Amino acid sequence: MVELLSPAGNFISLRAVLENGADATYFGLDDFNMRANAKNFSLNDLSEVSKIAKQYSAKTYLCSNVILNEDRAVDLKNNLEEIAASEIDGIILSDIGLIEDVVDNGLEAHISVQENTSNSFMLKTLKKLGAKRAILSRELSLEDIKKTVKKSPIETEVFIHGAMCMAISGRCFLSSGLYGRSANCGDCLQPCRKNWTLTFEEDNNDSVINLSEVNEESFVISKSYDGSYRTNFFSPRDMMMIEHVPELIKAGIDSFKIEGRARSPDYGAMVTNVYRQAIDKYYENPKEYKINPQWIEELKSVFNRGFDTGFYFNTPYETSENNQSKFIKKDIGQVVNYFNRVKVAELKVWDDLAVGDEILIQGKTTGSIRHKIDSMQIDGKNVKKVERGNNVGVAIPTKVRANDFIYKLVER
Repeated sequence: MVELLSPAGNFISLRAVLENGADATYFGLDDFNMRANAKNFSLNDLSEVSKIAKQYSAKTYLCSNVILNEDRAVDLKNNLEEIAASEIDGIILSDIGLIEDVVDNGLEAHISVQENTSNSFMLKTLKKLGAKRAILSRELSLEDIKKTVKKSPIETEVFIHGAMCMAISGRCFLSSGLYGRSANCGDCLQPCRKNWTLTFEEDNNDSVINLSEVNEESFVISKSYDGSYRTNFFSPRDMMMIEHVPELIKAGIDSFKIEGRARSPDYGAMVTNVYRQAIDKYYENPKEYKINPQWIEELKSVFNRGFDTGFYFNTPYETSENNQSKFIKKDIGQVVNYFNRVKVAELKVWDDLAVGDEILIQGKTTGSIRHKIDSMQIDGKNVKKVERGNNVGVAIPTKVRANDFIYKLVER
């Protein structure tokens, strides 16, 4: 069965994706990964990460996929013994020079998408160097992937959901050029996601038209109030391959990867859960498999920039907007206690809460739980609404913990 690989930016996200069916999880270490702005983990955290994952029989992969200068490469090499002692399973590398050292320490070497692995010849070379797996280039079509996987002597992995980057397999210099903050060293400020103004020098041969209303195969240029033309053409939509799970499985890929270490725990929980359902449903009965339309609605409910299928079937042409989720999360309270016998949580709220509201409960051990409130009590009496500053009892079937965070989902 194909591996479902989910992101973990912190302990809450880790628990959230594991609770929702991830077969494996990948995560960053301070200073050595492509999400320097995420919370990430320290060396001292790795043993706990490994211990938690083992409770779910899940594998663990540490990302070290930044460009390593001499000092960073030496630091990583010197830390490999301690990393291996934590009993994680492998390291995702963008630098093939450390494959041998990783393997010598008993760890699997997985080659990052940043190596832009695009053919079986590269995969055969990586095999000789000791790599166990390679994440294939984002720019490959599904047909290219099928041909490459068929000849591959090592495991292959592809992205199936999440943010797409304007650069070739993530190698970008825009943030570095504009702000001196290198994307390739994990410190991207994502200037590509901004709304850009288009300027040009006119001559007699130039004509500029508003392409906003023309066929969908054009990138969108819209005319602004000041007469300038603006576009998000640097910023592609998010990838979503939920409608193509059967084709991906039949291609022989070993691991399906969800992007999103910098995204919230509820994003990881929801996306993992949806793809878990789809994969399991396909394996149960491939001939009768049909996509559940509700899966798409659920994926739309968490952070997204609109959806596309990346390079799998054609060159992406659609530009993104801002977050397209139907909901925003409002911080409204914290769990005070949970009473196991009656399955009731005591919540302290600093914003109004009512029966019928949907909330997220998130914590290091709890992960991320979505719950629609159907009953509340104050001093043993049923209430329909509670005002800020009060404590309230809420029936919640899933165990939560003291100090878990409470968010209310508010429609945009």
